[in-house]
Amino acid sequence: MLDVAINAVYFMLSLALLFAFIRLTRGPSLADRVVALELIASVVVGYVGVHAIDTGVSSFLDVAIVIALTAFLAAIGFARFLERGGLKNE
Repeated sequence: MLDVAINAVYFMLSLALLFAFIRLTRGPSLADRVVALELIASVVVGYVGVHAIDTGVSSFLDVAIVIALTAFLAAIGFARFLERGGLKNE
């Protein structure tokens, strides 16, 4: 029963990753693309978390934390970029 649930979660995360990648490539604005990158990072954290549950290796959770912190710092960097004026040609 647990294998079915884990496979269902993997499938849903794969769909979310696909839709986020579509938004990343077709996003009309820079902000849409950055939000898509944040979503991709969150989905990857979900993948790593589910893999940690599936395999029973808790050290994968440390990897998920590092990925989440890196994505958070990227979001802060983008917010600072927009606060300072963003791209000058837009």
